Amino acid sequence: MGIRWDVISDYMPMFLQGAVMTLEITVIGVLFGTLIGLFAGIARLAYAKYGLGKYLVAIFFRWPALLYITFFRGTPLFVQILIVHFAIMPLLINPDGGWLIAGDLAREIKSEHGALVSGIIALSLNAGAYIAEIFRAGIQSIDIGQAEAARSLGMTYSKTMRFIIIPQAFRRMLPPLGNEAIMLLKDSSLVSVIGLAEMAFAAKSAFGATSRVWEPYITISIFYLVMTLGLSVLVSWLERRYGKGDIR
Repeated sequence: MGIRWDVISDYMPMFLQGAVMTLEITVIGVLFGTLIGLFAGIARLAYAKYGLGKYLVAIFFRWPALLYITFFRGTPLFVQILIVHFAIMPLLINPDGGWLIAGDLAREIKSEHGALVSGIIALSLNAGAYIAEIFRAGIQSIDIGQAEAARSLGMTYSKTMRFIIIPQAFRRMLPPLGNEAIMLLKDSSLVSVIGLAEMAFAAKSAFGATSRVWEPYITISIFYLVMTLGLSVLVSWLERRYGKGDIR
């Protein structure tokens, strides 16, 4: 059975639009996921030596961070997308009285951007859980003497983390962060289940209209391959650029 090139050409604008949407939600998911992961990773490492503070830090920082990381690393992303879109979003954004947004604005967001918002939230939360562990491992890989030297100079904990620990740890975290970005790019295809018009949704639409399997799915496979190779090249360049001062 030969390839019908007309199917590819006819649906190429949809594939390109889906590719742009895939890149958008991946980039936004990685950015928000990195922010979430940074705070969750630091919360996992928070501690207090004595008294009541020891238990307060555990209750308000370490345990919530551990619960969040365990849940999002231990459950399928597919299920998380469904929970966010069908359970959480109606509570947050609802024309009849959402916790965050209500009225006409909520109605407009749900009708035009509901799937996009849900997809970004789910991808960001999932990525944040994995990135939190990357940050935790990267921070713990830095010799404790670095932090002790900073404190001996009068630097606060926040300044020590900001100027001493995290910049050094970041170089070691680049490879796993790059791998997480690539995984998120591929996993973004799961948001098609809630109707977000990314590449997998475009391929499914083309298949439904033409009953052709090879053309749409091979096409988006090539798109995914090009994107992942591009991300791999970018990560390799960042490793060479920022990893020069790392002592291994």
